[in-house]
Amino acid sequence: MYTPIIGTLGYVLSPDRTRTLLVHRVARPHDHHFGKYNGLGGKMLPGEDVMSCLTREFREEAGITCEEAALRGTINWPGFGPRGENWLGFIFLITRYSGVPCSANEEGELDWYPLDRLDELPMWEGDRYFLPLVFDGDPRIFHGYMPYRDGRPVAWHYNRI
Repeated sequence: MYTPIIGTLGYVLSPDRTRTLLVHRVARPHDHHFGKYNGLGGKMLPGEDVMSCLTREFREEAGITCEEAALRGTINWPGFGPRGENWLGFIFLITRYSGVPCSANEEGELDWYPLDRLDELPMWEGDRYFLPLVFDGDPRIFHGYMPYRDGRPVAWHYNRI
């Protein structure tokens, strides 16, 4: 039986639509994501639906309220976790929010980064495959498969319908 951890991952667009809010995971040296830049999100809790998970995570991690979010894709990440756990992620683009994002949280520092320079940031190698799909403007949702081994993706494919 396949029982992945279910999570959300969201990317907030700046009002001028040229930047996205990321966390630089530098607060906990033993963090599986230490040193990397990530979108915001996390594990879905019992009793939550995917959107409730996303909005809770954004309140907790950035202090903002998601007011408009579009599902951009799903990714099956077998072996992604620090002990080889399987993950199933729902990837969102947040196009409207209220509140002022925090400058830091318990995971690291939050800031806005230009979309056209994301490839210069240290991040998960696999993020470079799907991030263009999050921001490309194609209205179709992507569904990806990216197995990991030893902290690295070993394959990537997706489809859109």
